[in-house]
Amino acid sequence: MTSTETTGTEATGPSFTLQQFPEKLAVVRLAPGAEVPTWAESSSLFSITATATETSLICATRSVPTKVPCQKPFTAFAVKGPIDPEEYGVLAALLAPLAEEKISVFSLSTFDTDWILVPMQRVDDATQAWRRRGHTVAAAVPVKPPRQPSKAPKPKKDHKK
Repeated sequence: MTSTETTGTEATGPSFTLQQFPEKLAVVRLAPGAEVPTWAESSSLFSITATATETSLICATRSVPTKVPCQKPFTAFAVKGPIDPEEYGVLAALLAPLAEEKISVFSLSTFDTDWILVPMQRVDDATQAWRRRGHTVAAAVPVKPPRQPSKAPKPKKDHKK
C-alpha cells in the first residue's frame, strides 16, 4: 500500500493508490436527529453522520430533491486499503497537494480506509496534483457485496403418528 520510493516527482515519502468512483455524489445537510430520507440511495459511498447540530448525508446526486440544502457534485476517491490503523499521515499526504492547488474537499474515514470527495470540476487538477507527488489514481473496480444467507424459514418436520 505505501512506498517510500519516488518516481522523480516533487516529493518523497509514502505513496498511495486512490480509486476513483464514477457516481456523482452530494453532501446533504439535514436537521439534527433527522431520519434517513426515503429518497436517499446508496452508491459506491453512502454515509450518514449525526451530531448535536446537524445530520449530514453523502449520497448519489440523482436522489437529492431540488430544495434540500446540499453541496454537489463530487467525485469520490478511496485510498486503496485496508489501511493499517497504526499508519499515520495518510490524509496529510493526500490533502496537502490539494490544498496547494486550492482544491477544497470533504473527507471521511471508514474502518478500512479514507475517502476524499473532490468537486467534479476539479477532478483533473486533483489527479494531476496527486500524480506529481507519486500517488497513483485509477478507476475503481466494481465490487459486489457478499451474498447474504437466505433467511427462509426452516421446513417443519412431519410428525405422523
